[in-house]
Amino acid sequence: MPDDSDPEANLEQWKSAMQEEHAEAIANPDPNESHQIEGVAQVTYRVTFDYDAEDDALERASAEEVDDLTDPDLLSCACGVRGMTPEEAREHMAAAVERE
Repeated sequence: MPDDSDPEANLEQWKSAMQEEHAEAIANPDPNESHQIEGVAQVTYRVTFDYDAEDDALERASAEEVDDLTDPDLLSCACGVRGMTPEEAREHMAAAVERE
C-alpha cells in the first residue's frame, strides 16, 4: 500500500512506473497491431482582413504562410504508443519490423 503521507514520493514512483511502461511499449511493439508513425505540425499564417461596412463584417482578404513546415518534436504510432521522440519512434519501428 502506498504511503499517502509523502505525495512527492508517490508522484516519483508513479512517474517511474509510467516511464518503464512507455519504454517497454517502444521496445516491444505488439505484432498484431498496425504500426505507422504520425505527428501533428502547426504552420503559422499571416491573415489579413477587409472590413465590409455594409455588413459590419471582416472578410478574409489573404493568407500568407510565414513559417516553414517542421517535423514535430513528439510522435505517436497508430498502435497507440504516444509521446515518442524521433529516436524512440525509430526504435519502435525497427522493433516492429523485426517482429514481422
